[in-house]
Amino acid sequence: QVQFVESGGGLAQPGGSLRLSCAASFSITGYAMTWYRQAPGKERELVADITSGGSTNYADSVKGRFTVSRDNAKDTVYLQMNSLNSEDTAVYYCNAQWGFVNYWGQGTQVTVSS
Repeated sequence: QVQFVESGGGLAQPGGSLRLSCAASFSITGYAMTWYRQAPGKERELVADITSGGSTNYADSVKGRFTVSRDNAKDTVYLQMNSLNSEDTAVYYCNAQWGFVNYWGQGTQVTVSS
């Protein structure tokens, strides 16, 4: 059974940092891994992705603040989030994609508030 364990979400103050982790129950080696987020009343949006080869891509709103990385030995993808602001408040989801195969995590809440 495919499963993700997402962790690291929670409450952060503006300007603070959080690190999200997404551990897969399968080998992620060949998968492109993506972090998405969905804020209340808004559509789900891509935050950052990392290919199987390690190339990364970021939404303009998080460039320079967020860093996506992966550890294939641990089948885990990370999202380091710095300089958080209220607009980063959302449920964050990890996604694994390889060809037509697509897996989603259950989501982890990130709330940025003073």
